[in-house]
Amino acid sequence: QVQLVESGGGLVQPGGSLRLSCAASGSMSSINTMGWYRQAPGKQRELVAVIKSGGSTNYADSAKGRFTISRDNGKNTVYLQMRTLKPEDTAVYYCYVNDIWYGRVYWGQGTQVTVSS
Repeated sequence: QVQLVESGGGLVQPGGSLRLSCAASGSMSSINTMGWYRQAPGKQRELVAVIKSGGSTNYADSAKGRFTISRDNGKNTVYLQMRTLKPEDTAVYYCYVNDIWYGRVYWGQGTQVTVSS
């Protein structure tokens, strides 16, 4: 079993920045994809950004140029640096791990990001 602990959400003004972190603990293989999804009120959960254990990344169009995903494999931690935040970025952000070797997917409990003046 893998546990995911997220941190870094909060309230920020438009144009501001936030950095989300997600630390994974438990039995997880080194062959995995980590990342972030988000869900705004009344909308479906959507991909924000993911990063494979080898370092390749994939971003939603809405995140390109503003968000940067990174990971520390030694700490099993994934980060999402968000810049130039917009009100439409307001959502609950969920950490995601796809353990490809064991064929299991894990989700964090979610952290609220609110962009408002």
